[in-house]
Amino acid sequence: MKTFTASAFVLLICTAALLSTTDGRPRIYLRCECPQTYSKPQIPAKRILSLRVIPAGPQCKNEEIIATMKKGKMCLDPTEGWVISLKEK
Repeated sequence: MKTFTASAFVLLICTAALLSTTDGRPRIYLRCECPQTYSKPQIPAKRILSLRVIPAGPQCKNEEIIATMKKGKMCLDPTEGWVISLKEK
């Protein structure tokens, strides 16, 4: 019984120490979804099925624009003029 009580106490201390170092929030390490971006030649708007815009934030310092097409997904360069016009539509 003493071994169980001692083990429970040690577990309680370790849990308290862990929560105090993480502020009670789980640490999630996120990163950019687009390590590389596509810029040229321009992709016709009719080939793009959907466009997902991920704003810059704690997970990635850059805005990310992901185009979904029939053959897959592609990350677009958010600084290109034709990508900006696609985003506005």
